Amino acid sequence: MITVTEATATAGALKRLSDEGVSIWLDDLSRGRIESGNLAELLTTKNVVGVTTNPSIFQAAIGSGEGYEEQLTDLAVRGVTVDEAVRMMTTADVRAAADVLRPVHDATGGRDGRVSIEVDPRLAHRTAATVAEAKQLAWLVDRPNVMIKIPATKAGLPAITEVIGLGISVNVTLIFSLERYREVMDAYLAGLEKAAARGLDLSAIHSVASFFVSRVDSEIDKRLTVLGTDEALALKGRAALANARLAYEAYEEVFTGERWTALAGAGATKQRPLWASTGVKDPAYKDTLYVDELVAPGTVNTMPEATLNATADHGEITGDTVTGGYDRARADLAAVAALGISYDEVVQQLEDEGVAKFEAAWNDLLTAVAKSLDAKGVESA
Repeated sequence: MITVTEATATAGALKRLSDEGVSIWLDDLSRGRIESGNLAELLTTKNVVGVTTNPSIFQAAIGSGEGYEEQLTDLAVRGVTVDEAVRMMTTADVRAAADVLRPVHDATGGRDGRVSIEVDPRLAHRTAATVAEAKQLAWLVDRPNVMIKIPATKAGLPAITEVIGLGISVNVTLIFSLERYREVMDAYLAGLEKAAARGLDLSAIHSVASFFVSRVDSEIDKRLTVLGTDEALALKGRAALANARLAYEAYEEVFTGERWTALAGAGATKQRPLWASTGVKDPAYKDTLYVDELVAPGTVNTMPEATLNATADHGEITGDTVTGGYDRARADLAAVAALGISYDEVVQQLEDEGVAKFEAAWNDLLTAVAKSLDAKGVESA
C-alpha cells in the first residue's frame, strides 16, 4: 500500500509538470501491469493520466507469454487464426486499461484517461484498409476512452480525416517533420468538418498528434559525428528539441486560426501535440532531457517507465521551456542544414524506419503467438 506521504514525495516533479499543463501518459502496457494493480497505482503515485501502446510494446508483453497462458489455451482450442488471436489479446489489454483509466476520462471530460491502440502496421500505406481496421478496433475495444493510432504516412492522412469524420478519436503516430505535422492538423480539421456535416457531437471527438523526438537527435547526431568538426559537434543534441518546439509553434498558429475558431464554436477540442519517443537514446544526455525541455501548456508527454521514474526522481521542471525558443530553434535547424545535412532526407528516413520497425515487431509478435498456439493446440489435443 502506498501512503499519501510516499505518493507526494515521488510525484514532486511530475506534479509540477502536470501543473504546467502537460498530461503525463505512460508509453507501456502489459497484462501483468494491469492485473497487479501497478497501472492503477501509477495514476496515484506518478500523475499518469493516459497510456500509449505500439507494436513493439505488445511484442515485448505478449511475446513473453506471462499472463496470457489461459487466453492462449482458449484461443488454441477454438482454432482461431494468429491474426485474430493477437487482436483478441491486444484489445483485451486495452479494454482493461481503459476501464482503469475511465475515472480520469470522466473527470477531464474526455481530455485524458485515454488508452491508444495502433492499427496493423502492415496497413501503413493503405488508406481504405487503415480506415476499416480503425473502425474494427474501436468496435472491439468498445470503450469511449480508446484512441486509435494511425501513422502519419501519406496514405494515413486521408484515413485520419475519414476516421475522425466517423466520430472515432485518433492518436496520429510517427510524425517527424514539420510539413507532415501541418498536414496532420489539416487532416484533423477536415475530419471534424466531416463529423459536423454528419451531425456528430464534436466535443466527444479527441485527438493527439504524436511528434517523435529522440529519434531525430539519434539520426542527426550520427551525421554530425561523421562530420566531426567543432561546429558540427556543438550542434549535437539540439535538433530534436528545435524540431519539437517549432511543431508547437505550428500548433499555436493552426489552433488560433479562423478555420479552427469556427469548429471550436461548434464544440470541437484541439488536437494536442504529444511528445513521443522521449526516452533518451544517448547516455551522454540527461535522462529527462526530452521532458524538462519540452514543457508547454496543452501538450502530452508519453514516457517509458524508466523516463517516468527518472523525472519523478530528478526532473527539473522550471516552467514553459518551449514557447520562448522559436528563434533559437530555427537557428539550430538552419545551422544543421548549412553543414549539408538534409532535413527532408532525415525525416523521411525516420518515417520509413519507424513504419518498418513497427511492422517487424508485429511480425515477431505473430510468430511468437503462432508458436504458442501450436504448442497449446498439441497440449489440448
